Amino acid sequence: MERAFEMRRRAIDRGDQPYGAVVVKEGRIVGEGVSAVVTDRDPTAHAEMQAIRDAARRLRTADLAGCEMYSTSRACAMCEAGAYWAHIARMYYGESIADGGARRLP
Repeated sequence: MERAFEMRRRAIDRGDQPYGAVVVKEGRIVGEGVSAVVTDRDPTAHAEMQAIRDAARRLRTADLAGCEMYSTSRACAMCEAGAYWAHIARMYYGESIADGGARRLP
């Protein structure tokens, strides 16, 4: 979760929305994302989506089964759906590391 909040700080420093996320597999960070909605002028560039995209690139697969996502806030419907289609096993969010449960289709 600490790394997700570091990603959040990067987003703020870049002049974007204050969100960060990471994807973890077997205790290792395999994807990172900062919000790029403002800087990239892309309404889908939420931190969670960026982290999913990064993990898929790094792992060379769209199937992220066995991975968990940690984000600075609860995922929106789009990000929840993205995690669902990527087969993210579980999602955690916030400073208290709340368990958001298994991904689900909104």
